[in-house]
Amino acid sequence: MMIDFATSNLSKIKPKLRTSGNISQPRRKAGSPLQELGITETKVIKCVDPDDYLNRMYVAFEKTEDPKLKQFIFTQIKKILSQRGLW
Repeated sequence: MMIDFATSNLSKIKPKLRTSGNISQPRRKAGSPLQELGITETKVIKCVDPDDYLNRMYVAFEKTEDPKLKQFIFTQIKKILSQRGLW
């Protein structure tokens, strides 16, 4: 059986280039790089009491001279006080 390409639809199919897609973007691995964040091997984890954390933030704010660190500490203090309704 001979196919007549002049009248068939096979001559109208455009071949796709095999290079489409993976050239411009590198291959990505599945999963998040932050997947292991928070996982620890320790047996006992002690969480800081919010009042103790607030006191530590006040002490750190007074001791530091770094403006970025002061800004971070200020936002942490503001967040805690606004959660308590004191801001």
